[in-house]
Amino acid sequence: MTHVARIRPALVLLCAALPSLLQAYPLDDYARTGIRRLDYAAQVESGEIPGRRLQPGQYLPSRAIAPRWTASDGSRLPAPDPEFSRKLGLLLDANARPNYGIAVLDLSDPDHPRYGTHNADIRANIGSVGKIMVALALFQQLADLYPDDIAARERVLRETRITADIFSQYDHHHVVFWNPETRKRQSRSIRIGDRGSLWEYLDWMLSASSNSAAGMVQKELIALRHFGRAYPPGTEQEAAFFADTPRAQLGEIMRTTMDSATTRNGLDPEQLRQGSFFTRSGNQRIPTTSSYGTPQALVEYLFRLEAGTLVDPYSSAEIKRLLYMTQRRIRYASHPALNDAAVYFKSGSFFQCLKPGSCAKYKGDKTNRLASIAIVESPAGAPRIHYLVAVMSNVLYVNSAVAHQTLAMRIHRLIEKLHPQSEVETQVPEQAYPQVPVDDTDDANSNGPEQ
Repeated sequence: MTHVARIRPALVLLCAALPSLLQAYPLDDYARTGIRRLDYAAQVESGEIPGRRLQPGQYLPSRAIAPRWTASDGSRLPAPDPEFSRKLGLLLDANARPNYGIAVLDLSDPDHPRYGTHNADIRANIGSVGKIMVALALFQQLADLYPDDIAARERVLRETRITADIFSQYDHHHVVFWNPETRKRQSRSIRIGDRGSLWEYLDWMLSASSNSAAGMVQKELIALRHFGRAYPPGTEQEAAFFADTPRAQLGEIMRTTMDSATTRNGLDPEQLRQGSFFTRSGNQRIPTTSSYGTPQALVEYLFRLEAGTLVDPYSSAEIKRLLYMTQRRIRYASHPALNDAAVYFKSGSFFQCLKPGSCAKYKGDKTNRLASIAIVESPAGAPRIHYLVAVMSNVLYVNSAVAHQTLAMRIHRLIEKLHPQSEVETQVPEQAYPQVPVDDTDDANSNGPEQ
């Protein structure tokens, strides 16, 4: 038997089942959300147009994507398990251990959750992982305005039309523009004048990690807080609000909106905060503050999401869905060991070079930060193992994207060994997996926070 056949019997079963899953999420949610990219993905999966197919673990139907933890409200992590924590540290090369922070919450056995840490209190810039905080604040605002009306929340998300303006500039990340009528597709960065629904801008912010989309969502978050149920205002009314309101007041609206969502959901803004815009133009127009996170705070966020207490069950499920339907699995989520798993993830990088040309992307020689978060359910649809993970690193000169990809496999194998099903499953060596790309070619900029 070859190593490919030995890796996961469930992978083979899922591949065989793909024809029957063509209406699975995200492909089944276009009608509800109006996110046109999902219609494009459905056309690719049906074979009507060429494009990149999904991994076997990406075919869950929308109804199957929901908070899974029911034993508590997710407000308190278990005490760290010393042996589990020791094993996590041993997954790292000895010289890199001081520069990594890891937090893993194993929920595979609901009666005995296990929490492991390695430098989990490291606080640093988490790049685009901070976009999950923007999503949290937006869903909190919608819940405040329409606490008992999910249809109204979805109407705002689906029917609000946003036109990219100066707050969107500039970003190199490409997003998918798809016209269901003409069946024409473009993949490019967002330009001033590009239109989409609020739900599509959320999707672009998280699925492609577009900083331009994030800048527009942050602007709309301020408008939503100000106009309340009168949101969305007319184009001229919104323009007048941003033109006539003092910069300091706009900054205070953003700060209080973001921090309020953090604290009301049991998170500590001293440990997890998104205080700045994701675009330079946004930061130039509205005063902002610092942004950072720790591995433990990020797992606390994920734990509440899995318990359905991040805002409320609806909001938790929607954020989880947005983290599931990424355009491509990259970095931590890209290892073939996770192909058959449902993976809900986000990553963020910040690297700097001592001088232009002195280092390569994800190989910073001055700063080389990479943050990754993930919820893993393996195999998708009938998970035997279920865990939450946050990783932060700053190892100079090393390709951090590849390092996180490799660490993902090692953590996955460790969790499997804690919940053994068969000897075969835990004997697959590291080198048995093929080398795969960890990123899209346009996914990195030096000297700035990004996906």
